[in-house]
Amino acid sequence: MRVGLPGQVMLDLGTGTGTLARRFAGVGAKTVGVDPSPQMLDQAADLASQEGVKAYFQQGTAESTGQLDHVFDVVTAGQCWHWFDSAAALSEVSRVLKFNGRLVICHFDWLPIANNVVAMTEKLIQKYSPDWPMGGGNGMYPQWATDMATAGYSDIESFSFDVMQLYSHADWCGRIRASAGVGATLSADAVEAFSTELQSMLHQNFEQDPLQIPHRCWAIIASPPVE
Repeated sequence: MRVGLPGQVMLDLGTGTGTLARRFAGVGAKTVGVDPSPQMLDQAADLASQEGVKAYFQQGTAESTGQLDHVFDVVTAGQCWHWFDSAAALSEVSRVLKFNGRLVICHFDWLPIANNVVAMTEKLIQKYSPDWPMGGGNGMYPQWATDMATAGYSDIESFSFDVMQLYSHADWCGRIRASAGVGATLSADAVEAFSTELQSMLHQNFEQDPLQIPHRCWAIIASPPVE
């Protein structure tokens, strides 16, 4: 099944500001985005209005979406499945998907390689947030395939590809400031101290601007259990 086609009925979990939901709506899919944060949903609705797309946003979680049974052709989760209770979310997804529907989970992760920008940035994050658990990843999530199989999903497929994403020094600093290990964790003073140290590290070690940041796009697709 191709995903994001005109007329498809789609549910985007953990939609945040609606990046996926708005893009699917832009090509003619009938899209609902759910998120537990009212503030994120307000931003998503404002952006959809500015872009002139008809995406709908409702408060809910991956484990309890508040949607009707078996109405969606596709359920998506972009850059967020790691926050969910996987077993509960898979149960909820199977409830809301049509019997021939698909679940698509995707991630777009930076790649720490010895002494590259990402590795040195992660080392700095861990200096300020020693309990930050997200470092050292490889952009692959095989456990989720096991979770799907355990929950009775079938036709499980995954794929990945690597790309170089360009970031100016300022944009990279902005992205890292907004990350869970910095902006969502540290005090305002600590964020400023971190930002100053990150800027200094980039200037001393990575004069190239824009930076080339290696990323891995990984996705897994599956069909829900047959009742």
